[in-house]
Amino acid sequence: MNTSSTSAAPATAAHPAAGPSTAPWDGVAHPGAMGVARPRIEGPGKVTGSVRYAADEPTTDLAYGWVVTSTVSRGRIRAIDASAVHGMPGVLGVIDHHNAPRLNLEAGSFFGPDGGMHLLQNDEVPHSGRPVALVVAETMEQARSAAAALRVTYDEEPYDADFSLEHPAARPATSFFGEDATVGDVEAELAASAVAVDERYVTPEQHGAAMEPHSATVWWEDERLQIIDSNQGPFLVAMTVATLFSLDPKQVRVRSQHVGGGFGSKSGGCGPQLVLAVMATTVLGRPVRVTLSRNQVFLTVSMRPATDQRVRIGADTDGSLRAIDHESAFEVSKLADYLENCTELTNTLYAATAIRTRRTAVPIDILPPYSVRGPGTAPGSFALESAMDELAERLGMDPLELRLRNEPTVGPVSGLPFSRRNLVACLHEGARRFGWATRDHRPRTRTEGCLLVGTGMAATSFSAGALPSSASITAETDGAFTVAIGASDIGTGARTALTAVAAEALRVDPELIRLLIADSDLGPTWNAGGSRGTTSWSWAITEAAAKLRSQLGDATLPLTVSCDTTESLGALPPMERHSYSAVFCQVTVDPATGEVRVRRLLGMFAVGRVINPLLARSQLVGGMVMGLSIALHEEGSRDPATGRHITTDLAGYHIAAHADIPDIEADFVPDYEPGDPSGLKGVGEIGTVGTAAAIANAVWHATGRRQRTLPIRPDRVIEEQPTS
Repeated sequence: MNTSSTSAAPATAAHPAAGPSTAPWDGVAHPGAMGVARPRIEGPGKVTGSVRYAADEPTTDLAYGWVVTSTVSRGRIRAIDASAVHGMPGVLGVIDHHNAPRLNLEAGSFFGPDGGMHLLQNDEVPHSGRPVALVVAETMEQARSAAAALRVTYDEEPYDADFSLEHPAARPATSFFGEDATVGDVEAELAASAVAVDERYVTPEQHGAAMEPHSATVWWEDERLQIIDSNQGPFLVAMTVATLFSLDPKQVRVRSQHVGGGFGSKSGGCGPQLVLAVMATTVLGRPVRVTLSRNQVFLTVSMRPATDQRVRIGADTDGSLRAIDHESAFEVSKLADYLENCTELTNTLYAATAIRTRRTAVPIDILPPYSVRGPGTAPGSFALESAMDELAERLGMDPLELRLRNEPTVGPVSGLPFSRRNLVACLHEGARRFGWATRDHRPRTRTEGCLLVGTGMAATSFSAGALPSSASITAETDGAFTVAIGASDIGTGARTALTAVAAEALRVDPELIRLLIADSDLGPTWNAGGSRGTTSWSWAITEAAAKLRSQLGDATLPLTVSCDTTESLGALPPMERHSYSAVFCQVTVDPATGEVRVRRLLGMFAVGRVINPLLARSQLVGGMVMGLSIALHEEGSRDPATGRHITTDLAGYHIAAHADIPDIEADFVPDYEPGDPSGLKGVGEIGTVGTAAAIANAVWHATGRRQRTLPIRPDRVIEEQPTS
């Protein structure tokens, strides 16, 4: 912790004396700060077009790179013929494995070395769509035209892109998030169960599909690499770039002032646009911008892996769970390890005498997957909550009652206490608002003309907490406060939320806060991911504010203090900390066409203290829209004959459109996280996680047929001879 300008001086009118404060929230809501619905600070700039994204920043003497991707799914490059390209207008050079800078092959992500970043290092083609060259020219149009003229020939090799739970290469997954669970004797409890479910649930590859394609602008300035990039965490990206290119971390500065959506696709270390742009500026000595086309985003940017899950649940006739056995397989690349932690909810959501989880990775010839929109929990929730609904059906029990009956008092696997578990409140209030008590639990009993009508629900949780981050606050001579933190606003309103957090922690109006974010020079911070961005940044800000307020009484201005939360987070007692939600859904199904329409979605959320109800509700509604999209539309598909992606644009890869979105209501139950200085939990992904299962359960209620494979396409629902 560094403190500057600490010489004694009388308190000023702008900054009255304040004593030490270890709990920044004093229980009083300060006008315009936390708990107040406040529009986004950057909103006017976004709607008027004055806000600049990564591909918009003006740069002197800028050149443009266009990526050339492999047309084979596995093999080796036989030759790259650039003879026709070098004479084309504006072409500055072609970078490939012959002349590209050498990279540190140990560089990667949290899961270890990641060959997905190690581009243009040899002649190998490990998967379909692999970048094999970058053509650089004076304009983007010239670069694109020249890239189309570049001739690359290959020696093709057999590839393996088939995935299943029984794949012969399957192996135990990394234990990055802890070991698999074994509590009690699952087989014995299943054998003793009066009713049991044993089913398989399958989800496809899914893509982030952010509105803003990935873009990076890079140049060298005074022996320092300057980067403007579309990402979810500039500090972590800067550290990865330094490692990848064997640079001193002080030589790398990354900025990402405005990001048009991320959803995990901009969080995995260095995107291909950045790796290639750094190579190009290093080789050519010019500022270079590389912006991926929509097609290239699908081909070269990490996606959620496909999953194949087997869930077995056994219960007594009264609904008390005896056993939960959850076996999850997911695809990984041969280039990098990763964990799609589908069994996370199984370890914490319901009490059972015996619980066993097994996670299996299946290495195949694909692009390395990474986190996307509720990684692990979104496909895992679909499997677990569908199986719970199936169990309720076989028991002849209300699905809501089954969940309430198996509410745990401590972590079912960990045995740890819950910091604050508020799922029951979500279930009760959601059921009341939805009118669940009037539901006939028998399937296929309600019709409207030719349409079948059904309702369903799902419960879920998402782990909450914070990760080490640093922040600095300066008390200025004009009465304002400059708050500096390397946070990233990926379209979620982080600027507005953190301004409110700082205002409350400093006991001032939000108008007195000047917020600096999205710059790796501002110090180490967690990225916008894992529903831990706002909580991590807020913790650092509140600690810095408390420290600053304790020194204002006798300090000369300007006064700057800095704070790092590593020690505070390490002092937290071990507990289970989660956000919770209950999602209720009504659908209509046309059995003659297979069309499923979601008519109503209601989500009740326990997400700690809400910083800004307007932003939080918007984010939760957006998450539910994503869950609807996962349930009914999204499916990354490959050509079985070639192994190549065939859904590489927003015409082929379907996402929910405005016409698909029904009446959506998201609201909060009173909640508070006692382990956080401001009572916060994350809201980033909890809206997405349970929605697909609620929709699938509603489709069963409407039709009497289970949908265990996502998405719920018309061809999976249509009935040759529909009956009422």
